[in-house]
Amino acid sequence: MHRNRKNIRLKGYDYSSKGLYFITICTKNREHYFGKIENQKFEYSPIGAIAYTYWNEIPNHFRNARLGEFKIMPNHIHGIIEIVGTRHGVSPQNPPQNSTVGPSHGMADGMTNGTVDEISDGISNKNEFGKTIPGSVSAIIGQFKSSVTRWCNDNDFNFAWQSRFHDHIIRNESEYHRIEQYIINNVANWRDDKFFK
Repeated sequence: MHRNRKNIRLKGYDYSSKGLYFITICTKNREHYFGKIENQKFEYSPIGAIAYTYWNEIPNHFRNARLGEFKIMPNHIHGIIEIVGTRHGVSPQNPPQNSTVGPSHGMADGMTNGTVDEISDGISNKNEFGKTIPGSVSAIIGQFKSSVTRWCNDNDFNFAWQSRFHDHIIRNESEYHRIEQYIINNVANWRDDKFFK
């Protein structure tokens, strides 16, 4: 489907390995689906509120994921995800059960961590069989994006993601603190943000 797309992931890097990742996910055409900023305060739309809720639930559904600082912005999300330790026997043949992002009833039922064959960015971490690696950054973001999209569809909201997401491997503590401050100050600096539209 996306054969001619350039792979934007770091070649040979295992995105399911321990580490810190700075993630940016944008809405399609940078539409302001998540809310608006008034007087340097973010006002969530219903879609923004569900994105906030589902992002916070990621560690409940991915045992190897911890959340750092994150911000929902009008047309994008910035967040730090830490992949910790092993995935405790998670594999394409042994996916964790009952591991949806989102509520365990209703909108996200039936979506299981690590069993998505193709996610919306089209350039996910895949094993030698072409399957997304369970517990990888791509699996986590794919499930998050799918859950938000499903909620929007089920609740008659017009919504779409940009097809890919951006990631940056955080390599040291000073870089972590610089990125963390950037995320914290994102609302205050919105007019100067490259995603401002």
